[in-house]
Amino acid sequence: MAIVPMKRVLVAARRSDRKPILELLQRAGIVEIHGSDLQDDVFGRQDQSSARASFEKNAAMAQEAMEALARHAPENKGLLSSLEGRRTLPLSGYEERVGRRDEIMQLCRRILSLDREFAQKQEQLPKLESRLAALEPWLSYDLPLDFTGTKKAAVFTGSIAGEVTLEQAEAMLEEYAPEVTGREVHLISASPEQTCLFLVCGRRDAPRLQEALRAMNFARPPLTSVNPAQAGEEIRREIEALRAQIAELDAQIAELAGQREDLAFAQDYFTMRADKYSVIGELAQSRRVFLLEGYVPAAECGALEQRLTARFSLVFEAEDPGEAEEVPVLLENGAFAAPVESVVESYALPARGEMDPTTLVACFYYILFGLMLSDAAYGLIMVIACGLCLYKFRNMESGMKKSMQMFLYCGISTTVCGFLFGSFFGDAVNVIASTFFHRPDISLPAIWFEPIDKPMQMLVFCFVVAIIHLFVGLGAKFYMCVKAGQLLDGIYDAVFWYLLVGGAVGYLLTVPMFTEMLGLGFTLPALAGQICAVLAGAGTLGILLTSGRESKNWGKRLLKGLYGVYGVTGYLSDILSYSRLLALGLATSVISSVFNKMGSMVGDGVFGAIVFILVFVVGHSLNLAINALGAYVHTNRLTFVEFFGKFYEGGGRKFEPFAVRTKYFKIKEEN
Repeated sequence: MAIVPMKRVLVAARRSDRKPILELLQRAGIVEIHGSDLQDDVFGRQDQSSARASFEKNAAMAQEAMEALARHAPENKGLLSSLEGRRTLPLSGYEERVGRRDEIMQLCRRILSLDREFAQKQEQLPKLESRLAALEPWLSYDLPLDFTGTKKAAVFTGSIAGEVTLEQAEAMLEEYAPEVTGREVHLISASPEQTCLFLVCGRRDAPRLQEALRAMNFARPPLTSVNPAQAGEEIRREIEALRAQIAELDAQIAELAGQREDLAFAQDYFTMRADKYSVIGELAQSRRVFLLEGYVPAAECGALEQRLTARFSLVFEAEDPGEAEEVPVLLENGAFAAPVESVVESYALPARGEMDPTTLVACFYYILFGLMLSDAAYGLIMVIACGLCLYKFRNMESGMKKSMQMFLYCGISTTVCGFLFGSFFGDAVNVIASTFFHRPDISLPAIWFEPIDKPMQMLVFCFVVAIIHLFVGLGAKFYMCVKAGQLLDGIYDAVFWYLLVGGAVGYLLTVPMFTEMLGLGFTLPALAGQICAVLAGAGTLGILLTSGRESKNWGKRLLKGLYGVYGVTGYLSDILSYSRLLALGLATSVISSVFNKMGSMVGDGVFGAIVFILVFVVGHSLNLAINALGAYVHTNRLTFVEFFGKFYEGGGRKFEPFAVRTKYFKIKEEN
């Protein structure tokens, strides 16, 4: 539960050492480098945009080559391959591949060239197949399709839409060209789409026949200098040759799949180079010296100085940041709370002067999630699945690992809540025992109580959790005020609300109608009610007088005070919001029971067992997925809205060090 303290560092070194220093810092990944505002006759910035663009182009080329290999020789990856993380590459292996970078880029160009040729030939194939399909209706025609006749006879070949007979074609010609008497019509082929015809007439009648055919929407066929059968055979040979070339190109690219790691390295390497030159463009530099400014975690500062001064002649200065500086935020928590850091970060990182709320969030986050899902079997599934993933994939990326750990803890909480409330796949134990073993007396009893039988008791428990959660938030507010030396603000903004809300709750517990409505087995005595009323009144008066304390005008101060007292309704709505713990917990249990009942409707026997297993597996899988998602969403909502609303604002900037941001490899430093 801590924000890592930062040091502001300044490094002044020889420009000739710029490259190895930046590479060392990039691999170390602990320095957030800031651009320098120093601009004078000696120092200035260098425009590195062209060099950075060149490296980005090479990285994009390597990525395209990887994608081409994936199309021609896909990797056999398992469903959980995304959990494997990046491969570790020792520094010696990194330097060896750096020496072969030109060779690797030549490989990229070769793969992309082969892939372009492959794509071009694939584009030609449909065109040839289309030409062949266009010739199929004409295969029985034994003259070239571009043959137009002799000196005395004109020949017309073409098609009309739809399927017609020879007699119908002659009737159409008689209608459109009755004056052309010396003509012959031959039917070549007919289909529902078109009818192919061959017509002959005298040369002097050709213009009139051509006009008639145009009126009939007569379409000319694809022209060939040989008969259609020969033209089709030539196209088939072209298609076969083209397919052989495509297969050969595909095989050539697939043969290069063994060098996939080199391409992955090239993409990572040039991405790193582009990042480095982006930083170089922000540094203040002279002809012989460069300056580097940034932030380093205080605990790492001494070791970093030793590593730099041991290898390079430079000046290294470190100091505490100024009060007005926007210092980047890095959270550091133990194994229990660290998995929830991403939840806090998704809302906002702590602003300067605020506490790190991660540990407080973790303590309640796991409990709230477990109460919402509240099925022991679902919790065990989550624990086993996340535990196996964490055990098997030791090289998992940090963010994914924290998510797995978070859901592991949520699974443990869900298991505990499930046993407390007697839910194990809903009422599966009782349903299986009564349906298949005829023992309705066997069930999994709740260690505490079953919410479906005592919903009011569960609702009261949810309200208790709500009050504790909100009061812890107020306690965090008081702690931050005291830490900042603002004790009075802590009293005004936290203690008075403790008195008002706590006193109001205590007073309600002295009202018999209220306690009976909630099903409580006790009612506080009247004396306790009087004490709580006094406390609530003191809290109300304190809020009324201090909520508008920033205003000097007493009228405005009083109005703001009244508005502050009105904020007690917000506490009421916040407490009622925790009824979602009851709603989601009951939803999980009831839906589970419904699926169990549906599966058992067929009865016992082999067929009944098969149906039960199918309904059981599908139904509970859906129920687990949907309600786990609902528990995650609503736990975040209770944290962000109700809990953070009492003390936390956020607004800090994330610590983003200059580091190796690669996709495939992690470079390991060697001692």
